[in-house]
Amino acid sequence: MSDRSAIEWTEATWNPTTGCDRVSAGCDNCYALTLAKRLKAMGAAKYQVDGDPRTSGPGFALTTHRDALDVPRHWKSPRMVFVNSMSDLFHARVPLAFVRDVFQVIAETPQHTYQLLTKRSVRLRRVTERLDWPRNLWVGVSVENAEHLSRVDDLRAVPAAVRFLSLEPLLGPLPGLQLDGVGWVIAGGESGPGHRPMEPAWVLEIRDVCAAADVPFFFKQWGGRSPKAGGRELQGRTWDDLPQGAHAVLP
Repeated sequence: MSDRSAIEWTEATWNPTTGCDRVSAGCDNCYALTLAKRLKAMGAAKYQVDGDPRTSGPGFALTTHRDALDVPRHWKSPRMVFVNSMSDLFHARVPLAFVRDVFQVIAETPQHTYQLLTKRSVRLRRVTERLDWPRNLWVGVSVENAEHLSRVDDLRAVPAAVRFLSLEPLLGPLPGLQLDGVGWVIAGGESGPGHRPMEPAWVLEIRDVCAAADVPFFFKQWGGRSPKAGGRELQGRTWDDLPQGAHAVLP
């Protein structure tokens, strides 16, 4: 975890859990899995347990970290916090009681705004009514291709302050994307060795759907060998729109 982040749409990361398992095509070149392998080799304590090699990898077993729960309480200045950049809080092996503990920390630190992202939208929807939802929590789902548009429908059931989509890595067009109930959209291409290319037409269609629905659109990257290899410009400009009120946290 860190009180600073290089991710363009947030300021800090907080990992009360680490590790995960692949669930769909968007996980094939998971940056977190690669980073966990490196952190294990460096001796990082949170990354010493290996996951199932069929779905996970070295240092990437799903693990909860109770000692990490209090970290945001020690951050004095307000910040935008990405929850679980190295995991998925709605993984089946994260006990619901631990999810509640994470939500309680969020509720008790209202000076921060939290962004929680999941691919496990079915579990998210199923436990929604069993959780108390803090007013400073944004919740999003990752959608990499049309096969997983159902995650957006699951997201609509969540009473989060902001519901958002992370269309990254975008691996195909998203025809029929509906944004009712969605307050923010992030799109971006894949980065790293073996990255899969993203077609400009896919991104432009998403941008236009956002414009028609009056939903803020954030274009993160084209992707490539590194995250910054392809730059961030789309049709000659950057797109850094945020939900209303977010500018009070992000500069």
